[in-house]
Amino acid sequence: MPTTHLRLEFSLIIIGDEILSGKRADKHLPKVIELLHARGLQLAHADYVGDSPERITATLQRAFASGEVVFSCGGIGATPDDHTRQCAARALGVELALHRDAEALIRERMQDVAREQGVPYEPDRPDNIHRLNMGMFPLGARIIPNPYNKIPGFSCQGTGGGMVHFVPGFPVMAWPMIEWVLDTHYRHLFRDKAWVEQSVIVYGSIEATLTPLMEEIERRFEGVKVFSLPSVDHPQHGRHIELGVKGAPERVAQAYPDLLAGLHRLDVKLGPELVRD
Repeated sequence: MPTTHLRLEFSLIIIGDEILSGKRADKHLPKVIELLHARGLQLAHADYVGDSPERITATLQRAFASGEVVFSCGGIGATPDDHTRQCAARALGVELALHRDAEALIRERMQDVAREQGVPYEPDRPDNIHRLNMGMFPLGARIIPNPYNKIPGFSCQGTGGGMVHFVPGFPVMAWPMIEWVLDTHYRHLFRDKAWVEQSVIVYGSIEATLTPLMEEIERRFEGVKVFSLPSVDHPQHGRHIELGVKGAPERVAQAYPDLLAGLHRLDVKLGPELVRD
């Protein structure tokens, strides 16, 4: 696992036609943002991909080459519309194989279900044999434990350094598995208040007027990002721009006073100031 690089970025891939068609509303994006934020981490970007093997493979190739930590949600089951395991192997240029630890966990699950139903466990029954396909992972994969039903996910690293962690599409399974990955492999990256935003409401101005000031602040304060969020019909502030800086607390504390000073020089009307961490 890539556990020493301090500039790792976290990203997300969400797979499934049901999201893009509107049959299901995506819940992973806000939850992953929440899980990362609770650990002082940020999500760099997210991709949505339908159940197209070609698109999934291309997306995973980019992920494996990215040098990032990537969570991929969905498509690791064993039905005909689940392509993620096969696409991961194709993107890595390796074969799929039944993972020994995954096989043991899947067989445990099948025995649990048999006991719950009061029927004998039949390991060679065709449907049980088929369930072992959920343990077919790219060669070299490591498993991610699934506390909900024991059917594991898996992690693979590409030659470009990208580490992709594959979890199911079901939130009740995916979210605890993502938490386990973060807490097991990336705890050293956790930071309290690693990121803060400080902003002010600006009335009666336009972004073109504010752009030179924004560029000046980013040029002078390395690692600080300046953001501008215009609104035309806010229920409290009406037409306005929320202008602010975000980054490490110590850098924001240096940059924000200069941003305010620049706004005063522009003689614009200012409203409430906001802080988010």
